[in-house]
Amino acid sequence: MTLLLLKLLLVPTLILAVTLAGRRWGPEVAGWLSAFPILSGPILWFIALEQGAAFAATAAHGTLLAVLAILTFSLAYAWAAQRRSWPDCMLIALCLYGLSVLALRQLDTSLIVSFVSVIAALLLVPLAFPTVPRWVTGKTVTSDLPWRLISAATLVLLVTYLANHLGPRLSGLLAMFPVMSTVLVGFSHRQSGGQFATRLLRGMVYGYFGFACFCAVLALTLPELGIGAAFILALTIALLVHLIARRFMPR
Repeated sequence: MTLLLLKLLLVPTLILAVTLAGRRWGPEVAGWLSAFPILSGPILWFIALEQGAAFAATAAHGTLLAVLAILTFSLAYAWAAQRRSWPDCMLIALCLYGLSVLALRQLDTSLIVSFVSVIAALLLVPLAFPTVPRWVTGKTVTSDLPWRLISAATLVLLVTYLANHLGPRLSGLLAMFPVMSTVLVGFSHRQSGGQFATRLLRGMVYGYFGFACFCAVLALTLPELGIGAAFILALTIALLVHLIARRFMPR
């Protein structure tokens, strides 16, 4: 019962805090904060508690690879948003995300190859975004918050409940489902336009550096250090990288 309450309350509370902070400091910061492992991190923690450290380590490797699928989602949405309405953009982006997950599920790579590939992609992807004028502004909407909280709690319950049936790799990939991206960007696109949504998505890319380090450290240390020590170390490194990446975001 205690674990169920944590699943229902922990992630929505974290998302609420990040949402309020992001609305205070603008779209790039909102995206950057949203990319921190406030959703996938707790999912991997619950998986570790319920399925064991070795299972969670493999899942963390899958979540690391899923960053590539999220980048595919982000680029697809950003380019479609220059000409299309938000429902069309969301459909295109989610379809490409799903195809990416199917491809990554079949990919058998070492942790170091996966990590290097993700970091290389994160360095290159910002260059592939459509150019958006700096004067393009808007605001993240308030009406999306209940949807964020509900969808996040639902994802936590589904992935952790089905983890034993899905297996560690697919559980890890699905832990990175773009809940924050779909809700945050979709609502913001509808209210403030496609170029504003593009700024949000580009801001998220800078947050994925810390996320990638978080997943890599977990996959590497969970079997040796145990759940508590591995998560503390992973969160500490992720936070440091996250803050460093913030300094390189466009002002």
